[in-house]
Amino acid sequence: MQQYTAHSTSELDELAPKIISDIKDTPIVAFRAPMGAGKTTLIKALCKAEGVEDTVNSPTFAIVNEYTDGRGKPVYHFDFYRLKNVGEAYDMGYEDYFFSGNFCFVEWPEMIEELLPEHRAEISISVGDDEVRKITVEVM
Repeated sequence: MQQYTAHSTSELDELAPKIISDIKDTPIVAFRAPMGAGKTTLIKALCKAEGVEDTVNSPTFAIVNEYTDGRGKPVYHFDFYRLKNVGEAYDMGYEDYFFSGNFCFVEWPEMIEELLPEHRAEISISVGDDEVRKITVEVM
């Protein structure tokens, strides 16, 4: 388990390569944090570290966005917040993404808990005083 501290969201770009190194062999990455803690902002920084030049934003209504990294490989960004039930994840063909071997950054994994593979990375973000973010990275 690794722990990082970001005193501002601008520090996330500096931390992103370190986090990528922590999770490099773990394509499924579940982000756990309350609303507004910076999940999407951290995912933007991770995508930038991977060479993504596309505009990275939360796929709140689309559920999944696909970006291309600096090696031409896809990076998938999920936001399951609006899912009504797990069946909707099956309907969208989550398996095609999760078993592709490419990074799958998952916001609101609580909505699809039973679909998450055992081997995954968990990134937790907590916000403290003065907006300081504690980021914990654990590979399972």
